[in-house]
Amino acid sequence: MAEVLIVDDEPSIREFLLILMKRLGHRASATIDVPEAKAILDKQSFDLVLTDLKLPNGNGLDVLKHTVEKQPTAQVIVMTAFATTETAIEAMKLGAYDYVLKPFQVDEISVMIERALERRELRAENKALKKTLADRVGRSRLLGSSPAMKQVFTLIGKVAPTKTTLLITGESGTGKELVSRAVHSRGPRENEPFVAINCGAIPEQLIESELFGHKKGSFTGAHIDKAGLFEMAGAGTVFLDEIGELPLAMQVRLLRVLQERRVRRIGEAQDQEIKCRVIAATNRDLLKEVDEGRFREDLYFRLNVIQMRLPSLRERRDDIPVLAQSFIARFCEDQQSKVDAITADAMTLMVDYDWPGNVRELENVIERGVTLAAGNVLDVDALPPQVSGKASERFARVNRRQDITKPTLPEEGLDLELLLNNIERQMLNEALERTGGKKKKAAELLGLSFRSFRYRLSKLGLSDNDEL
Repeated sequence: MAEVLIVDDEPSIREFLLILMKRLGHRASATIDVPEAKAILDKQSFDLVLTDLKLPNGNGLDVLKHTVEKQPTAQVIVMTAFATTETAIEAMKLGAYDYVLKPFQVDEISVMIERALERRELRAENKALKKTLADRVGRSRLLGSSPAMKQVFTLIGKVAPTKTTLLITGESGTGKELVSRAVHSRGPRENEPFVAINCGAIPEQLIESELFGHKKGSFTGAHIDKAGLFEMAGAGTVFLDEIGELPLAMQVRLLRVLQERRVRRIGEAQDQEIKCRVIAATNRDLLKEVDEGRFREDLYFRLNVIQMRLPSLRERRDDIPVLAQSFIARFCEDQQSKVDAITADAMTLMVDYDWPGNVRELENVIERGVTLAAGNVLDVDALPPQVSGKASERFARVNRRQDITKPTLPEEGLDLELLLNNIERQMLNEALERTGGKKKKAAELLGLSFRSFRYRLSKLGLSDNDEL
């Protein structure tokens, strides 16, 4: 149920709209002039305002401006019997959702009201999603200082202010939707809706209606007029995730929309202009899909104006420690856990692992580890078998072939972290000296992967400029 304010000095119009709002399931209030309308808007929140243009003590544009200032999420429809092009343009510039000419038909005004409320709901959802995105970015999902991620951040900064179509590629779990939201939120469309759809998650017979909308009665089950996502996005962004899953017949319609910047609902004869930006994403090789006849070449080139490839997590292993620590901080807060650190062995295993599920898999592993950790440190035994198994076998093999003297604890105590770091530094330096500075051979000598060896060098501040 929406809260609606009606501002009109004609008793018949007020009564008609009050009855209509009740029929549509909304709660409405009514007033007759500008000062009273402003006073009501100062005291009560509304989802929609319908205001006449000609009013006592002012006009509807005054009501519109006051609504935009005091209640920016509320939608405003301007009603008038004296519309001109200049008036309509001024109303839209001031922030009106739309304007309607009197006398209007019941169906006409009903559809306009529902569309306006849909837009209001979408903007509210978008605001919540932007907050979620900000939280997620702050909680590490777009963190990284590796060269690969620096390139991604640079490209986001370059494309965000533009309206160019963007194609984001990369494996599942690399953060394609997060990046698309970052592009949206850092550009001039940040206060407009962000509408996302997974092209592979909607049945083929429904996807046309979801994207383009439909007219009441245009097919079985079309009981009301429905706006498509391109309409609902307004001047915002439409994110087409898994675009490679889109059926060929729909690819033809999407190509037309991108070329002509117009969309037509199912069952309607008239096109509507669209103003949204389009961002598409896929984990498929679209050129291969084109070669094999599953994706249209003309649509590929229309989408691929600018391509942003997101690196897999195994291509940015240097980012794993900061990502893992950030996920720990988040899940500790969410679960009220006391886990606040990861052991060196557990971190080594995670840096070594190839992460086929990428950042999403790392996130799940950390959540599992925080849940199962025995104390306040996430250790190897809290990692899932696919992460810990192979490396644990390597640790055991290395230890079996070495004669490790059991250390003793001095009576006065010691700084364990300092001792372990010193031992690790000594072993790394000795391995490098023995192999003539060749890191790959030094890593093999210590039973480490090459990437893990480099991580340990970096952690201890040792030179990483030696030969491979």
